[in-house]
Amino acid sequence: MATATIRNHVTNLSRSLGLVFVLLAVLIGFSIAAPSFATADNLFAVLHAMGPSTIAAAGMALVILTGKIDISIGSTAFLSASIGALLMERGTSPLVAFPLILALGAVLGAMNGFLVAYLRINALIATLGTMMAYRGMGLMLTDARVIPLPESMRDIANLTVGPVFLETIVVILLVIAIHVLHRSTSFGRTLTAVGNGEDIAAKVGLNTKRTVFVTFTLAGLLAAAAACSSYVQVGSVSGFLGKGLEFNAIAISVVGGISLAGGRGRIIPGVLIGAAAFQMISNGLNQVNADPYIYQLVTGAVIFVAMYMDALKTRPSQ
Repeated sequence: MATATIRNHVTNLSRSLGLVFVLLAVLIGFSIAAPSFATADNLFAVLHAMGPSTIAAAGMALVILTGKIDISIGSTAFLSASIGALLMERGTSPLVAFPLILALGAVLGAMNGFLVAYLRINALIATLGTMMAYRGMGLMLTDARVIPLPESMRDIANLTVGPVFLETIVVILLVIAIHVLHRSTSFGRTLTAVGNGEDIAAKVGLNTKRTVFVTFTLAGLLAAAAACSSYVQVGSVSGFLGKGLEFNAIAISVVGGISLAGGRGRIIPGVLIGAAAFQMISNGLNQVNADPYIYQLVTGAVIFVAMYMDALKTRPSQ
């Protein structure tokens, strides 16, 4: 028993350190290839740019930890942001519209949670349906046009505390809160138990349905928060907002050590390292003027390696 425990600790430590080494290798490699990559301004810009995907990945990680998946978060982000943008276009105060965007995201996530937890529809099928429905509703409401951020909010994306963007600080605090929720609360412990075996968790008296429902609701809320971050950074809502966000979030979670089998992984450092790795790769390839299509190839390779590592970790001992 003691040997097995030590082996597990060593495995987890090796995986975490492995991710750190990969991040350092990316940093050093691009710093050599493009001297401007390692400048303080560029690294702070990387932190700023990874905000939306980091928030979305934190929500996705919670869902994956239950052994489920939510491929509708990009559409959730788009629909909630579209409604908020339309309201602001008609004169609604941003102080009202932005909280409403978050509330709408939570409602859309709760719909997913109801379908999966209480109607017992497969999570992939349920969220595939809502992914198409939510984006279709958003495109219909906006006529697929670009809706700009109100003038009064234009400067918010450039607010800084010293050299750090204010939005970056908010994102980090939000991810810390999600990490604490997962690691230090009864909800988080139940969530992990569900991921390790939903039927067993139900048999020992845990409210698995409520846990899954709340998890999807949180994922919707965080998707809407990611939409707010993207809205502020880009300065507008368009039909491309949230496009592919769900797959970026899954990739970040997997690379960050969140097992697709459920029940294993940590929001910190996992999600932060995963998001930083992908954003640094994207930024670095841009710095060296690489073919824009090579990013997809590199991303696929990184995901493959992460999945292979996860398969080795979960493979039964011989």
